[in-house]
Amino acid sequence: MARICELTGKRPMKGSIIWRSGKPKKQGGIGTHVTAITKRRFLPNLQRVKALMPNGEVRYVRVAASAIKKGLITRAPRRNWKSGESKKALSGAAQKLNR
Repeated sequence: MARICELTGKRPMKGSIIWRSGKPKKQGGIGTHVTAITKRRFLPNLQRVKALMPNGEVRYVRVAASAIKKGLITRAPRRNWKSGESKKALSGAAQKLNR
């Protein structure tokens, strides 16, 4: 699965790690020197979030944490597994037991 944010389009970026040796001049040395450069990837901070889509459906989306902080996504409300009818049935059964 691609590491791409579904809202902002953030994706991994290329970069490099620069290895240096020596003591900096500010600290009394003769200066630092680059000894190696290796490639690396900067990955976006993706989170899997249950979101409410514009058409009203609820689904999981992979979104960057920055998009969540900005409020670009509306989180889905928590499920209420007890419907109105089952609550009445439960309360009716409880009343029968109390008698």
